[in-house]
Amino acid sequence: MDKTTRSNESGVSEAIGFMLIFGMVIVGIGLVTLYGYPLLLKQQVGADEKIMEKNMIVLQNDVKSLAYKTVPFKETSLKIGGGALTIHNSSAANPSSNISIDNGVVASYLPPFTVNTRFTPGELRYESVSSQTDISLQNGAVVLRQHQASGSVMLAEPRWFFDTATNTMVINLVEFTSETIMAKEGIGTVQMSLTGEPYYNETLVPMNGNITLTYNPGTTQDYSVAWDNYIWNTWNIPQSYKTYRFGTPGTGNQVIYYLNNAGSTPMTLVIKIFRVNIKSI
Repeated sequence: MDKTTRSNESGVSEAIGFMLIFGMVIVGIGLVTLYGYPLLLKQQVGADEKIMEKNMIVLQNDVKSLAYKTVPFKETSLKIGGGALTIHNSSAANPSSNISIDNGVVASYLPPFTVNTRFTPGELRYESVSSQTDISLQNGAVVLRQHQASGSVMLAEPRWFFDTATNTMVINLVEFTSETIMAKEGIGTVQMSLTGEPYYNETLVPMNGNITLTYNPGTTQDYSVAWDNYIWNTWNIPQSYKTYRFGTPGTGNQVIYYLNNAGSTPMTLVIKIFRVNIKSI
């Protein structure tokens, strides 16, 4: 009996199998590096920015406690990721902005009045290296701007208000001072206290009397779009009081707001300035 045995002794080389598996690993690592890592990095940058937005609002509440609740000292520890937190005091060579409040043209038949306030607020500014974003605590408000865009947005409003029952306008201004130039990355502790007596001025603006509020942006830091949106749209002054606006926000030029006392009684204009000293970051 003839028995024939057939066998297939051909097979895949171990080297070829190793190269296939190694190639799949390399492709997987490449896909993760190409698509996954940038997305993870973007999420981390976004998380750092959101954390600093919340931190700035916390610091804004600290300033409110100092100015309006007569708390003598505030200290807050915070995480500063993806950038640096810097104090730019009101006496800096290139301030981020300044504000002027004056009386407008007074008609001869109106009682004379004088308003003449010049104010440079200074700021606590977070500068993000990765997202090219600035978040600033200035003049009692928290504002955000992108380096590559001319616009800005207000994240938390200042304490300016208008009482229609008594026809009273109150403008609270906050000035930042410091003894030295300070900047911080990583974990920092912001210590601040109120310094000096707050400035207080009360003026009676006659019916149909005008005041002008001028916002001058800094040469490199222009937050005028955010402040314009607040002054012209969000601030609770009756629309009949907002008579005219001169200038275009976001162009680096000053914007002037003409406000008229359209009420039936003289308007009480109250201006307060609080000086907050940043002791450390």
